[in-house]
Amino acid sequence: MKQFLYGFLGVLVILLGACEMKIINDETPAPIEEHQANQATISLSIGKFDRSPFVYDTAKKYIYLTFDDGPQHGTLETFGVIRDNGIKATYFMVGLHSQMRKDGNDIVAKIKNTYPQFLLANHSYTHALGKYQSFYMHADQTVAEFIRAQDTLKVPYKIIRLPGNNAWVLKDSTKKSHLVSAVCHGLDSLGFNIIGWDCEWSFGPKTGRPVQSAEQMTNQIVDLLDKNETFTKNHLVLLTHERIFHRPEDLDSLRKMIVLLKQHPNYMFETIDHQFSLL
Repeated sequence: MKQFLYGFLGVLVILLGACEMKIINDETPAPIEEHQANQATISLSIGKFDRSPFVYDTAKKYIYLTFDDGPQHGTLETFGVIRDNGIKATYFMVGLHSQMRKDGNDIVAKIKNTYPQFLLANHSYTHALGKYQSFYMHADQTVAEFIRAQDTLKVPYKIIRLPGNNAWVLKDSTKKSHLVSAVCHGLDSLGFNIIGWDCEWSFGPKTGRPVQSAEQMTNQIVDLLDKNETFTKNHLVLLTHERIFHRPEDLDSLRKMIVLLKQHPNYMFETIDHQFSLL
């Protein structure tokens, strides 16, 4: 009788455990799988701006001023300087950063709704949390993260910049390291353009402030364009981060660089969707 009782109780425990496991499995979401499932329909979920094909002036040289990691301190300040100077810029934003700020969604909407002067683009959902090696070694999860950012931020175009990696995947040209090769392949297969940079307005690791002066940055841009040392001839992509300009004196450096570059009659500022080699 005891053996029968123990046996019955054992079966009951197993059945209860199975039921509990099913409940847990039914209620626990699988965000990565959900975003992977969205890959098939992502092209339908991305709106397109109505615009005529861009006409390039062969006598001009194009500068794409791009900011990474927003929304953050300095986003609205840089936005104001660019707006007041009548040029164009692109903001590569991070999905998680928009959720961590009370005004995050409002800032994202402000950038998106002021096209064609400003363009919103995709810079991942978590920015790899600073762990780039691990981030790029798990290609499927990383691709799913970009899709999550695309959905969260409601990015209008399939234009991406990889966190911490200067990779390019465009219509007729590619440049990528082995580390990000699988991620680039996955994003490319979904029709995403990946944008790197030709030069960077760097910041000090301790101070968080701009390293180059406005004059130095201007001279570097002029030199690269004159020598055709850019990824696409006559098109230069400048990377920087809006947070390094949140101090008034540093914001003035950004303003000064813009004024200096505008003195060149053959230079034009454009948003990155007009980069010559995009898909």
